[in-house]
Amino acid sequence: MKLFPQDFLWGGAVAANQVEGAYREAGKGLSTSDVQPQGIFGDVVERREGDFGIKDVAIDFYHQYPQDIALFAEMGFKCLRTSIAWTRIFPHGDEDQPNEAGLAFYDSLFDEMAKYGIQPVVTLSHYEMPWELVKKHGGWGNRKTIGFFEHYARTVFQRYQHKVKYWLTFNEINMSLHAPLTGVGLPAGSSKAEIYQAIHHQLVASAKAVKACHEIIPDAKIGNMLLGGLMYPLSCQPQDVWETLQQNRTWLFFGDVQCRGEYPGYMLRYFRENNIALDITPEDRQALKTTIDFISFSYYMTGCVTADEELNRKSRGNILDMVPNPHLPSSEWGWQIDPTGLRILLNMLWDRYQKPLFIVENGLGAKDKISADGAIHDDYRISYLNDHLVQVAEAIDDGVEVMGYTSWGPIDIVSASKAEMSKRYGFIYVDRDDHGEGTLTRRRKDSFYWYSEVIASNGESLKR
Repeated sequence: MKLFPQDFLWGGAVAANQVEGAYREAGKGLSTSDVQPQGIFGDVVERREGDFGIKDVAIDFYHQYPQDIALFAEMGFKCLRTSIAWTRIFPHGDEDQPNEAGLAFYDSLFDEMAKYGIQPVVTLSHYEMPWELVKKHGGWGNRKTIGFFEHYARTVFQRYQHKVKYWLTFNEINMSLHAPLTGVGLPAGSSKAEIYQAIHHQLVASAKAVKACHEIIPDAKIGNMLLGGLMYPLSCQPQDVWETLQQNRTWLFFGDVQCRGEYPGYMLRYFRENNIALDITPEDRQALKTTIDFISFSYYMTGCVTADEELNRKSRGNILDMVPNPHLPSSEWGWQIDPTGLRILLNMLWDRYQKPLFIVENGLGAKDKISADGAIHDDYRISYLNDHLVQVAEAIDDGVEVMGYTSWGPIDIVSASKAEMSKRYGFIYVDRDDHGEGTLTRRRKDSFYWYSEVIASNGESLKR
């Protein structure tokens, strides 16, 4: 077996809005996630006293994190990726002074992780922002939001500078093209020009956060986070190959700006041909020159691209409008399973950027069942993760610099897309269903013991 680096960061990844609950506790404000109780593709719901959303409690990580961190430590985690809920720190997003109770919660969380030698990998904005910034200021469509975000980032960098050395700016930043409210606080139906202007403000804010991190925590590393939407041509027809290049550029564009510090020529042409005139100031251009230290990304599946409009019409409605690959199997949710695609993506990103790579989301959502003896035999998850990690080892042997791997999510959480508990990813089962019923009891699955062995052996136990 190809060996992983001795300092490889093994762990898992969660998001505040999908695990914490306590959605109005200790001064927390409403976030965009809170007003989308049915998930990122659901309708906006104005919250009222006494109404219900499954994320309001989620898996109650806010209160139960000590036992969950202990379970992660039992598996041998070197790191845990989580996010800070912006609205715990600045409930409305535009305050001058932070909410001390929110800051204190993350102090306690990071201290608990430190007890077990688990490094926090912290995302500043993971699929949520203060709802008041959307209502009052227009979300990321307003240039003022850059300043609000920088103030928030500097506040948490200052507070946790001795506790957190790995940071990410925006989760799956390219998802704004598909879910504008979740990504940039704009309503569905916003024009491409409006969305790209909001994205521009977010890219500037990300660069400013990188600069602030370098100033405040000189020994920290801060990266971006991309949704790794790798596409293949459906055929070797040149038209399909060209369309595939164009599709891959729609998400690689974000990495190009964050790694190279300027807009690539192909995007400038796209803006010209689509009558998109962005407001980019000289100060913006200067800010963008501050680039990230590493690239982090999620990887779940690949898809195909074709110039054939009839085939494209048939594919509309599945995630990211991918044309299915006839050579790949699919999960229960129709996500195609492609371990080799992870090796291809790692090589592609390394060749393109020559920056360290961090796989911060990868996993299999499935409907787990408890056996009569109380065990949860999730051999399908073990197989999925094993095959993907074997390909990571191959990429490392190819010469790719890979910092670490955090599975999504190491404990069952509320899914982002449709706010389901039944779509389970974890090594740890949480007794809660889609209706919010259950005891919240934690239970180890077979994959818990499997992943423990993988970490203990630094990958040597993987089956090729």
